[in-house]
Amino acid sequence: MNIQASRRSFLAGTVAAAAAALHGTPAFAVQAEKFQISLAEWSLHKTLFAGKLNNLDFAATAKQEFGIEAIEYVNQFFKDKAQDAAYLAELKKRAGDVGVKILLIMIDGEGNLGDPSLAKRTKAVENHYRWVEAAKTLGCHSIRVNAGSGGTYEEQMFRAADGLRALSEFAAQHGLNVIVENHGGLSSNGAWLAGVMKAVNLPNCGTLPDFGNFRITGEEWYDRYRGVEELMPFAKAVSAKSHDFDDAGNETKTDYLKMMKIVLAAGYSGFVGIEYEGSKLDEYAGIRATKKLLEKVREQLG
Repeated sequence: MNIQASRRSFLAGTVAAAAAALHGTPAFAVQAEKFQISLAEWSLHKTLFAGKLNNLDFAATAKQEFGIEAIEYVNQFFKDKAQDAAYLAELKKRAGDVGVKILLIMIDGEGNLGDPSLAKRTKAVENHYRWVEAAKTLGCHSIRVNAGSGGTYEEQMFRAADGLRALSEFAAQHGLNVIVENHGGLSSNGAWLAGVMKAVNLPNCGTLPDFGNFRITGEEWYDRYRGVEELMPFAKAVSAKSHDFDDAGNETKTDYLKMMKIVLAAGYSGFVGIEYEGSKLDEYAGIRATKKLLEKVREQLG
């Protein structure tokens, strides 16, 4: 974005916020109309692992079954295809044919970007290169990675920042973001991960706050609302994790209205991705329940 465009964007946001304040409307109400709903492929992981759905058909399923037009792939479902040009072309074509936008790829199983061993850390960074290139081919804006590490609080922060910085520098050459999810260990400590972002200090390195992944270890949990609030200043995507719902359709572990107020108060107006992980409802019903809840919250806030 050039300076003039950036200034116009800033002024537009300022005017909107001022108008909201003048009329007694919370600033997040201005943003509520903007957030759109996407679907994370992990929501259908049981169906995919059971062979009842092919990765190539995920985009069509998102559109036809749920009316969702933006998706987030998971590399586990095409792990050996990162450099398969024909497969990636077909994946992109099928999404395009049904009018579905591919937002990002969630990357797992490629090594710890904050590994205590410099050699292993470097190898993990290099393992992600092919996924950066695949994401570029598919038209994504980001790859989602993990910040696994080892050592003391400070050592892990340094090591994770080191690996993320190296990968982000590579991704920047392809116009891609590297975004980190709170996903166990110290990455589920909002203050720690925010500190890692500040240490990396690159515009294309950010976060993907997940509403539910705040278990640090065992029974040690980080406050999910505090964690999301700490991660939102760096967010380039948001994951609406869901498990179970009460009779009124509300998620039983996360107050979605409270959480989305936090998300929108940060000025976020991107996609909010459904990631259903429950067991009481089947995956299709769980996705529909999560979408319905997000739509209700959007209406309440807008």
